[in-house]
Amino acid sequence: MMTSNTISLHSQFTFSTTSFSSRTWHCKSSIHRRATTTMAIRTQTRIHRLIEEQGIVLMPGCYDSLSASIVEKTGFSAGFISGYATSAALLGKPDFGLLTPPEMAETARSVCAAAPLIPIIADADTGGGNALNVQRTIKDLIAAGAAGCFLEDQAWPKKCGHMRGKQVIPAEEHAAKIASARDAIGDSDFFLVARTDARATSAKYGLSEAISRANLYMEAGADASFVEAPRDDEELKEIGKQTKGFRVCNMLEGGVTPLHTPEELRAMGFHLIVHPLTTLYASARAMLDVLKTLKDQGTTRGHLDKMATFEEFNQLVNLESWFELEGRYSNWKNVQKSTK
Repeated sequence: MMTSNTISLHSQFTFSTTSFSSRTWHCKSSIHRRATTTMAIRTQTRIHRLIEEQGIVLMPGCYDSLSASIVEKTGFSAGFISGYATSAALLGKPDFGLLTPPEMAETARSVCAAAPLIPIIADADTGGGNALNVQRTIKDLIAAGAAGCFLEDQAWPKKCGHMRGKQVIPAEEHAAKIASARDAIGDSDFFLVARTDARATSAKYGLSEAISRANLYMEAGADASFVEAPRDDEELKEIGKQTKGFRVCNMLEGGVTPLHTPEELRAMGFHLIVHPLTTLYASARAMLDVLKTLKDQGTTRGHLDKMATFEEFNQLVNLESWFELEGRYSNWKNVQKSTK
């Protein structure tokens, strides 16, 4: 079943833009023919259904099992594993191309297991290499339980989309990666988001090139496009008007894009809203504050209101259910002994 927002690829097309150095793309290659066939038979994913039901889906970041569990328990219908946050939590290092695809897949495995009731999309960065590497990365994320991924067109080593010094690979090269990812997905319940960082590459042509790339990637087989780091509301509205299909918007506290509510972004034409670093930044701030108190005063007894209590945290990790499970098998052993 395909939604009304899914792009039909039954016709070939010619794609031209001065932002690609006046080159003309004649998208009649096997990449696009394969994408056409695959999309025509693809079944609807959990993320598609959420968009249909809610109109716009708010996805907080979850960088480890505990944060994923909290996202699920607080009532969100989906979550997102940010490469930036995972690099910080797993490696203690910035989003500077240091995280590897296997490390993200392993994180996704534990995060998805901790929040089994909601779909979670993972950040696949640049896919780990060329179109062939992308297939392994996609299959690893599917095996880990992820409900989708973001695949971006930055040159390696990549950086956070709101940092300086980024470059992008040729558009047709990333389109090939998207088509390769679509082939790897097959009929799996996996939502593919094509991200472009071209907005940052040129003050004059960056936005127009990013929009052109987003549409090309949709033709190559993506489920949604993500133009990273628009600068203001006018750029957000332009993306909403000019890009095809489902659209993703990134709300990063302290980033270059103005913060908005889901309904405000829905009015601009977006469907998935990611808050990738909210939980990471909140956790870091809380730890910095309480550890400063502990260092300065040698105790936290006057600041217990800044922390979860022992009982609250035990409820958060479902401690009682584990006592019940332990008791069930302890009783089973006792029953076995009494019957002998």
